Amino acid sequence: MTVIYEDNHIIVVNKSSSEIVQGDKTGDVPLSEMVKAYLKEKYQKPGNVFVGVTHRLDRPVSGLVIFAKTSKALSRLNEMFRTSDVHKVYWAIVKDAPKNPEGELVHWLVRNEKQNKSYAYEREVKDSKKAVLRYRTIGRSDNYSLLEVELLTGRHHQIRCQLAKMGCPIKGDLKYGAARSNPDGSICLHARRVHFVHPVSKMPIELEAPLPAGNLWKAFEVES
Repeated sequence: MTVIYEDNHIIVVNKSSSEIVQGDKTGDVPLSEMVKAYLKEKYQKPGNVFVGVTHRLDRPVSGLVIFAKTSKALSRLNEMFRTSDVHKVYWAIVKDAPKNPEGELVHWLVRNEKQNKSYAYEREVKDSKKAVLRYRTIGRSDNYSLLEVELLTGRHHQIRCQLAKMGCPIKGDLKYGAARSNPDGSICLHARRVHFVHPVSKMPIELEAPLPAGNLWKAFEVES
């Protein structure tokens, strides 16, 4: 966990692919508790430290996660995420180049809770939710393409599912059609940038996360 930004109301960290945002059945220490411990030590706070979870990233995904340090910031950020007023840009390394170098994907996603997986359909079906993203190709290597993805809706596994439906599964993402897993259990999806109006000060905030370690990411970092 690396702190990217902090003020009186929010703290933004760069999550590694092995970390979970909130506690789950694994019993592993979640990022929210790491942030609490960091704040407790930094400010030598007695008792409980308030840290509010505003959104999540899947465990194998890396990048920016925003936490609230006050209840006022939490309620406002929750509303901002609900109304898509927090703009997130992801980088994804995919095996096959998309047919069109850039475009907008619109699908209807159905979440299967038991499988913890979403399925994409070209038209509305029972229990589906509309999912929209924009992508553009910003890098190429011999075997992979680097896509920049802007989320216009926030659905379960949306980027993973929609890119796979387009025929471009994310490197390492076995669940959505990748041929092989990554040695460290990650998938090559990174929450690269975020911009929003601060929920309390109303100042514009724009942040960028450094790329994960690894030769493939490094190669694309040089290109871009």
